[in-house]
Order: sequence, then C-alpha cells, then structure tokens
Amino acid sequence: MATPEEIRRRVEEADTARSARRAAAAQQVGELAGRRAAIVEQLAEVERELGDVLADAQDVIDVDELAAFTDLKPSDLTGWIEGRKPGRGKRKKTATGAPGDTRSLPGPRTATPEQRTNSREGSTAAGLDKREPIIAHAS
Repeated sequence: MATPEEIRRRVEEADTARSARRAAAAQQVGELAGRRAAIVEQLAEVERELGDVLADAQDVIDVDELAAFTDLKPSDLTGWIEGRKPGRGKRKKTATGAPGDTRSLPGPRTATPEQRTNSREGSTAAGLDKREPIIAHAS
C-alpha cells in the first residue's frame, strides 16, 4: 500500500501533466480565436468595399448582368449591396438669430388652463386626447 507522501506525489504528477495540457489547449484556442477575429474583420472590410463598388456601379450595370460576367450569384451581389451601412444623412443647419435674440428660440410648451381642463375631462375640443408617442429626434 502507498504511503500518504507517495499518494500526494502521484496526484501532483498527474495534476502537473493535466495542467500543462490544459494550459496548452487554452493557449492554442486563444491564438486561433485571435486569428479568426482578424480574418473576420478583414472579410467584413472586403464585403463593405464590395457593397460600395456595387452600389456605385448600379447606374451602369445591374446585378444580373454583373453576375453573368463574374460567375457570382445574384443573391451574393445583392447581399453585399444590402449589407452596406446606410450613410448618414446630411445634417440641416438651423437658422439662429443674433446673439441674445430669444425670438428664434422655441420656448417651453405649456397648456393653457382651458386645455388642461379639457384634457382631464377627455374632451376633444382642444385636440389633446390624441396621444402621440414621444420620439427623440436627432438633428
């Protein structure tokens, strides 16, 4: 029968070998995942470029004709076009008055006492019972 010290040594040897294999596996998985992430990013960039080129060329060649010339599937070409991120619209500049001119600034909107009364009673006289969703508008 093995002594307690011999048992401890055997367990440590088994744990050392197992720990080394676990560390190697974790390291290899980490390296491969890093490579994969880089490749996925490269692929996404190529697909964005394809979408941009396809969208820019739509006025001179359609998807079906391009598919015939390139031996690519029309669905792939269409997917690259649709996969593009939509461009942000141009922002409209708001007209502002001279410094200190508060006439051009919208003031707080408050209901008159009559509108508040009608709203509580559910009257449509002031047209306040139509509830519109509150939506944040980006400008």
